[in-house]
Amino acid sequence: MKRLLGILALTLLTLLGVAPAALADTPTEIVVEDTAGVLYQPQLLPALEKIDFHSPTTVVIYTRNGDYSDNFNEEVLRYARAYHPEWISADGQKWADGLFIFAFDPQGRQVGTYMGEDRKVSLAKREAIQESVKDLFREAQWTDGTITGVKKAAKLINQPWYQSAGFIIATSVVGGVALLGFGARAAIRSKNRTKAAEHLKRGDAGFSSVSLALETTELNAKTIPDASTYGALVLEKYRDFSSRYNEASVLNQQVHAFTKKELSQGANVKIVEKYANLAEDLDTLDDVIGDTNTLLNRFSGWEGAWERQSQPLLDDLNQLPTLVSQREAKGLPTTLAIDSLYAQKTSELQHLGASFQEGKISPEEALDKLRDLRKELTAVLQQHSEAMIEKFAKTNSEKSQMRLAMDISRKSAYRSSSPTILGSVYGWSSYYSVPSFSTGYSTGRSQVKTARSNSSSGSSSGYGSSGGSFSGSGSSSRF
Repeated sequence: MKRLLGILALTLLTLLGVAPAALADTPTEIVVEDTAGVLYQPQLLPALEKIDFHSPTTVVIYTRNGDYSDNFNEEVLRYARAYHPEWISADGQKWADGLFIFAFDPQGRQVGTYMGEDRKVSLAKREAIQESVKDLFREAQWTDGTITGVKKAAKLINQPWYQSAGFIIATSVVGGVALLGFGARAAIRSKNRTKAAEHLKRGDAGFSSVSLALETTELNAKTIPDASTYGALVLEKYRDFSSRYNEASVLNQQVHAFTKKELSQGANVKIVEKYANLAEDLDTLDDVIGDTNTLLNRFSGWEGAWERQSQPLLDDLNQLPTLVSQREAKGLPTTLAIDSLYAQKTSELQHLGASFQEGKISPEEALDKLRDLRKELTAVLQQHSEAMIEKFAKTNSEKSQMRLAMDISRKSAYRSSSPTILGSVYGWSSYYSVPSFSTGYSTGRSQVKTARSNSSSGSSSGYGSSGGSFSGSGSSSRF
């Protein structure tokens, strides 16, 4: 390692030793056309006069108040043709040599950079100049933003090869990669150990719980009435319980035999995660088996088993008023449906619990009615999700993006937080919960807003219909 770093350092010094000294020229002329009236020139001009360019450059600052929909490049060119033909080359096709124009529209929220062919930089560098000012412009710091933009331009225009990002990266990357490689490797190994410890903790908790209840789970399974639809479906889940428990036992021994060094390896972290997920699945299933047996047979403690089945639905119903009070839900027809659903289904759930407790309906019938209530809530939430998406999304692509986010949230809802018979039998994501709805909508909305922001700030380099054949170097973007 020492030899490698020594060779790299020697190479870098050799390269820098043959590089010419960088030139530093303050602007040959500064022209400020502040037609928007937003710049504080007593601060601006002294600051610009001190900025060093790599080549003698005329700096033009142009501001205008336009509209968001304007083609900013076209408007800058239109202004130059009307008031400053000297900014344009003799043939009228390019910007004049030695010129750099920094322009922005505080009202239309656009910023542009334009330059003569002898001062031309790549599109990526023009975008870098524009990006350097956007945070300041968003805070209406127009003068500070302008100074920052010109400083960035001065650094990039006619930049010597040995100061370019490419050269710096090329000369430092090998040594940097070597150093970062060791650092990154150490960080990854440390992160892997942390992940492994977390998986091991939850895996051991689940496996211990399952092991302690193993005999009880077996007895519960033996007395579940298989004539019941729900009993038969839960017993179907139990058929491979023993083989899965044996698999968890083998994994338990394997993961506890790993050394600290072995737990630093990604492949072994996946094994520990597999153990943890399997142990949690079994722990969830043995709870469901116990409740199924207790509830269907009305054994002692069946009231608690029923509460564990109905409480998740009651929790969802109680969150509906908050869901429909969101600003985005105002005025939607589904909001009225959810409002009426809240009072109606809460009453039905309470009546269902009372009927079951009084023995007026069987456990099977109670679970059927609970399932139907769940289906009704799920259907209304699905309709509401579509209404919310239609209201917020502007394109089919945005709608698809939001639907995907909401679907992922629904399917990834943590099942063992409320291990119910219905969830086990029909699938944990068969029913829509209010928390997963809210999380999915929030995620989808955020993703769409980010995509819109990225799209709206994209760079534009065309000069519009009035530009004719003009092809001067320049582009603009939104902030």
